[in-house]
Amino acid sequence: MIPAPRGGSGRHRPWPLCRQCYGLALDLGGARTRAWTSDRGTILDVPTVTGAGHGEPVPEPGSAGTAGTARMLDRLFGDRPAVAGRPLVIVTAPVLGGVAHRDRARAAVEVLGPRTVLTVPTARAVAVAARADLSRPLLVVDLGARRTEAVLLADGAVADARGAAIGTGDGDGTGRPGALLVDAVTAMVTAMLEEDRTPRTLDALRRGALLAGGGALRPEIPYRLTGRLHAPVSPVPAPHTAAVRGAAELLRAAHTHPSATGAVGAG
Repeated sequence: MIPAPRGGSGRHRPWPLCRQCYGLALDLGGARTRAWTSDRGTILDVPTVTGAGHGEPVPEPGSAGTAGTARMLDRLFGDRPAVAGRPLVIVTAPVLGGVAHRDRARAAVEVLGPRTVLTVPTARAVAVAARADLSRPLLVVDLGARRTEAVLLADGAVADARGAAIGTGDGDGTGRPGALLVDAVTAMVTAMLEEDRTPRTLDALRRGALLAGGGALRPEIPYRLTGRLHAPVSPVPAPHTAAVRGAAELLRAAHTHPSATGAVGAG
């Protein structure tokens, strides 16, 4: 388990005022890439691959997949009409990916000639998609294909985070699907509780944890976590697309009320 530094990450630059600009929200996952564009208003959900027809998996931007991710984005969005202008792009990023992950994601997106590329913590995007009350402590667990992350939000900002290199593609050899994920999340939340000198983690747990990512589609996982954590654990609606939907909400808000995106950063 890898703990994140406690406390917020400071203020971020607001979006530039550009209400009519073309916008793109991205969730660059290890197995799937999901995107929302302001001109179509629909979610694109495709395997994370390189050039057309090759079917070659691309590592996440934080694990040396910058060039492959750039090729994929160029194939998907590079033929956008020039009249659409330079896009505003918002990219979700795991909290524990750090600056390196955000920089690589931003470098990959540069192939689209963006006006601005900003990042938002995946947990924050999930909370926005779930329309959660961010004035209270909130625990968000993202069960991805390659990584699992548990994040405590306080006043909408990251207060603590734990991660493990375990995802939905990992098996445990016991015939119990998701056992490794349940064990990992239980250990992460337990560590949060033990090390928190405030009541925030306990308050968030009593309120109930939100599950997102592909792993949240497995009904046995929230059921087992509820029992292990002795607290309500609920998948958000359409958990596999929650991050990109939250990013899209922030993008829509940015086009009309830039001050509403205070939790979005420039990376």
